[in-house]
Amino acid sequence: MNYATKFEKLQEFGLFQKLDSGQQDFVRSVAFEQRLTFQEFRQVVEIVRDLAMWGEDSLAHWWRSQSEASGLTGRQLKKHLLGKLQEHIGRMRSGPKVYPKIGLPRPKAREKYKVVSEQSDKTIHGMCPVASESTVCCNLRTIDAVENCAFGCSYCTIQTFYNDTFVFDADFAEKLKAIELDPDRFYHFGTGQSSDSLAWGNRNGNLDALCQFAADNPNVLLEFKTKSHKIKYFLQNEVPQNIVCSWSLNTPTIVQNEEHFTASLDQRIAAARTVANQGIKVSFHFHPMVYYQGWQIDYPEIAQRLDGLFDTDEVLFISFGSITMIKPAIKQIRGSGLATKILQMEMVPDPHGKLTYPDDIKTAMFKKMYQAFAPWQNKVFFYLCMEKASIWEETFGFVYPDNDEFERDFLDKCMGKIALPALES
Repeated sequence: MNYATKFEKLQEFGLFQKLDSGQQDFVRSVAFEQRLTFQEFRQVVEIVRDLAMWGEDSLAHWWRSQSEASGLTGRQLKKHLLGKLQEHIGRMRSGPKVYPKIGLPRPKAREKYKVVSEQSDKTIHGMCPVASESTVCCNLRTIDAVENCAFGCSYCTIQTFYNDTFVFDADFAEKLKAIELDPDRFYHFGTGQSSDSLAWGNRNGNLDALCQFAADNPNVLLEFKTKSHKIKYFLQNEVPQNIVCSWSLNTPTIVQNEEHFTASLDQRIAAARTVANQGIKVSFHFHPMVYYQGWQIDYPEIAQRLDGLFDTDEVLFISFGSITMIKPAIKQIRGSGLATKILQMEMVPDPHGKLTYPDDIKTAMFKKMYQAFAPWQNKVFFYLCMEKASIWEETFGFVYPDNDEFERDFLDKCMGKIALPALES
């Protein structure tokens, strides 16, 4: 088979078809000059795509200069160039990413989307999808109030699970009532796994149904996790004591560049303060913390702001977590072609097979934030989400012996803080 025929097959690779004409011409010329195999071709295409999404210089100039400087030809040149390319991209991924001062180009918001209410046999609750003995987990239980999220966070895995339709369960309230619970133990339920908890407000009566579920089950801590500032429902309605509104917080740099269509950091903090004024407990998740130039200043500044605005009696818990990517999400991010630096990171497998930062980067970020919250230590419950025991030890100086003990301690302390009676053990 001559190479022209082989290339006809190579260019069927979906990502190649999404490159612009100039990028395709460059990749085509490299493929013919170096007689790239499929794996080599794919590698070059993905790097060309990544550099464009990261807002970095194109590969063409770098490739020409490396080729001319090497003085090599034939297979030696190919081996040299591909090796240097891996070193080049490796350096870009291993260091903290640098965002432009004006920010990356923002995507356009979806003008139209389909929202439906459907009856189905789907179960609306279950264990957290990453609950595992391989990491220290809180045994969170989830409630799928809505399927799909209208926000455009670049790193979000929800985008890989659903299409462009937003689905409400027509039998949601009835299914909530049917959840069987042991009245002699505490539970932690969250509604922020399949969609943002508050972005839809009380559409289809979902918040009414969830608050009734909490009222009917005082042994449940029901968490509404959000990146929005839509809190009208909690200002206009009496809500049970055993709910907590939690905000996923990130620095202005990450909100601007990677958390599209969400509320700003200022709006999220203001919403949390307003809810706390109503006597409702609040919590904060720093998840994902992103490794970029300036993180060590920007994240602690948020901790200082919260310390000045909230009393520790108003806050139940704070969690830290990092970027974790699944391969379908990486494929979808590259396929979209939207400007983002989220894939400009060194990726290593975690115990679940997902890709994440190396341990030393995560430990440095978590320890820095925990130290920033020094005034709140021993007054607010701190934990790591989806992390190994060794990283807990490095961050907090201890680790729970098992996930059940973690869950018990978490719930005892949180439920005690909202003045609910302890259950008999």
